[in-house]
Amino acid sequence: MSSSSSSFGFEQDASGNDRSLGELFSDMTNQLSTLFRQEVQLATAEIRQEASKAGQAAGMLAAAGVFALGGLALLAFSLAYLLAELLDSFSLGFLIVGIVLAAVGGLLFVSGRKRLQTVNPKPEQTMETLKEDAQTIKERRP
Repeated sequence: MSSSSSSFGFEQDASGNDRSLGELFSDMTNQLSTLFRQEVQLATAEIRQEASKAGQAAGMLAAAGVFALGGLALLAFSLAYLLAELLDSFSLGFLIVGIVLAAVGGLLFVSGRKRLQTVNPKPEQTMETLKEDAQTIKERRP
């Protein structure tokens, strides 16, 4: 048996007293407000999680750039100089090293881009629950 029943179109509370339209509207407004706050909290949590993933991917790309620029510059110069001595041609030694560094940079870029593409900025779970909430409201509407 339900805790509220209808008497001549008026809702009754648990004690059997008729509830006014204003009270019913107030309850509905409070429930909708609570529902909206919960949905916003869920969306915020989802967005924060995706932003964290994007930040990690961006950090990896930045670190790759720093290492590629700093550490490899010295190694590249050393290798280019060594090849120049072995091949007896400075331009050929530096060209070979430049091509290798460009290939490594390209691989790092592709890897970082793939990881960045896994980031989903849409709060999927929130969107799904909002659709469910809207459907529930439609079903309960007289």
